[in-house]
Amino acid sequence: MWLCSCTRCVQPTRSTQRLESHVTAIDHVDATVGSAEEPPASGTKALRDATAQLRRATDLLGYPDGTYKQLATARRELSVAIPLRRDDGSIELLRGYRVQHNLSRGPGKGGVRFSPEVSLDEVRALAMWMSWKCALVEVPYGGAKGGVRCDPRLYSAAELERITRRYTSEIMPIIGPARDIPAPDVGTDEQTMAWMMDTYSVRQGQTVLGVVTGKPVALGGSAGRADATSQGVVLVALEALKSREIEPMAAPAAVQGFGKVGRAAARLLSGEGLRIVAVSDQFTAVHDPGGLDIAAVERHVARTGTLVGFADAAWESDPSELLHLDLDLLVPAAVEGVIHAGNVDGVTARVIVEGANGPTTLEADEVLEARGQLVVPDILANAGGVIVSYFEWVQGNQAYWWSEAEIQSRLRARMLSAWDRVTTEAASRRVSLRTAATCLAVRSVAEAHASRGLYP
Repeated sequence: MWLCSCTRCVQPTRSTQRLESHVTAIDHVDATVGSAEEPPASGTKALRDATAQLRRATDLLGYPDGTYKQLATARRELSVAIPLRRDDGSIELLRGYRVQHNLSRGPGKGGVRFSPEVSLDEVRALAMWMSWKCALVEVPYGGAKGGVRCDPRLYSAAELERITRRYTSEIMPIIGPARDIPAPDVGTDEQTMAWMMDTYSVRQGQTVLGVVTGKPVALGGSAGRADATSQGVVLVALEALKSREIEPMAAPAAVQGFGKVGRAAARLLSGEGLRIVAVSDQFTAVHDPGGLDIAAVERHVARTGTLVGFADAAWESDPSELLHLDLDLLVPAAVEGVIHAGNVDGVTARVIVEGANGPTTLEADEVLEARGQLVVPDILANAGGVIVSYFEWVQGNQAYWWSEAEIQSRLRARMLSAWDRVTTEAASRRVSLRTAATCLAVRSVAEAHASRGLYP
């Protein structure tokens, strides 16, 4: 049976019939295969927060409960077993997911993450946020997300390639340039996307550039895609500081998470004159009240793989201490749930710009709002990545490539337009930026859904 929550699903075909052993009813889809490990609880909390944000938006918009239920429920959920032959010949079984939250505005769009924290509830939440993000910045996509529960640091490059290709083959019936377009996320990169594109293309008998985004430029990737999320973060961070009459030059800032997004965000913020007093990874935080040399930090991480032991730092600390510094700007750019009820009392940054997805829990968000701290929500702040992914998809489908200057100009225009619409909505409704952004996005998706109607 093809289990799908929509009423437009197609009749079963040979390809969709292959899903019978993988698509599972919602109550049972997260049963472990080959492992007694329970899915991480953080994913359930993220889903709770995502649905609570949706509920508040639908209430403000005056939508009936049926609309809320439709938008709270993913359209398709696929759970797959991924058998892996390790380099030593042993067999390991991993669990992977792909969730398509809403497809009313276009094909699904969302990253694929490799992380030990991956769970179905986490992927559900991230797919929902992708629906709102795409609608907010007016790209013609629905929201999707995927992941494999594994720690990529524990596998060789050859093993990661095998994981990627098997995962791609298992989700292949529901992805494609006009169905669902994956992209890099936590624990994945442009090489992962190259393997996914190749696996899909081999099965199709032709090169299909548009099946994924975030690819190497040599394989149809877009100029400017690598740092697009970080560039979007910086664009709205500067607008947020301006809105609070904070001069960026020498303003103290910190970036929590020094991965793909955080590293480039720290570099770009430093280039705009902000004083980056601390950055952190999962192992440590490095500090310098006078401002870190971000180029030197990047060289150290490129050489060692971690911030630990960075010699030019004034001191190192537990990563969590970075959140409690006296800052004008804090950029949480790692994973969800890092600012929560247990530590929010010590978070005093005047402006918080969410480079990660869901870094602030519902309880913490309410505290920050009550104290008057400005939080720029993830669905706005980190939307630069999906905007340039859209540009890459368009270029690949047309086989016509834009210059980096064109990419930067179009990215800037879309991010600033979204910022203006969100701040106007927030002022009009007298709500937080998160609630305003969610209302705008939910309204866009609901209107698309209503215009299409129900079939049959």
